[in-house]
Amino acid sequence: MTLEIKKYGTPVLRQKGARVEKITPELKQLVADMLETMRSAKGVGLAAQQVGVVAQVAVIDVRAVTDRPSSMEVEGKKVNPEDYMPLVLINPEITPTGEKVQGPEGCLSFPEIFGDVIRPATIDVRTLNQEGIEFRFSCGGLLARAIQHEADHLNGILFIDRMVLTDKEEIKPQLDELQAKTKKKLKMG
Repeated sequence: MTLEIKKYGTPVLRQKGARVEKITPELKQLVADMLETMRSAKGVGLAAQQVGVVAQVAVIDVRAVTDRPSSMEVEGKKVNPEDYMPLVLINPEITPTGEKVQGPEGCLSFPEIFGDVIRPATIDVRTLNQEGIEFRFSCGGLLARAIQHEADHLNGILFIDRMVLTDKEEIKPQLDELQAKTKKKLKMG
């Protein structure tokens, strides 16, 4: 089922997600719905807060993006990231390992709004998958950027909070308009 993606100005986007303590049928359904929602919106990542659920759950799929490569290592061996997509992250823990690089980002909660964000180029990830099995890997490129973006969502941090200041100042009118529109819609119910 496709879920409604919450837009900037919706309070849930600023909430830190609760740790998932147990893999339940409801959680597996949420993951399936999030994957369908992400694909339908043509995104590469989606966090639970973006669909109104305050939980440490995110989904990623970078296969559709061909102009921004990703790299991945599992157990110290290079693997094809596409073989691991879609990726489900439950209670992810991220350790930066590379130097910081600037790159463009967008967000499904901010339609048509983009800006540069500085993030570590490579990261180590420790997470649970949708079966509750621990999965550890290292990654770089778009995959690392997408995982960091979604992990921020899980902690109530939005990409505009990390955006290069000149970019953020440039899009301020769009942000204000989106936030006002969202708040008006919330007020109307």
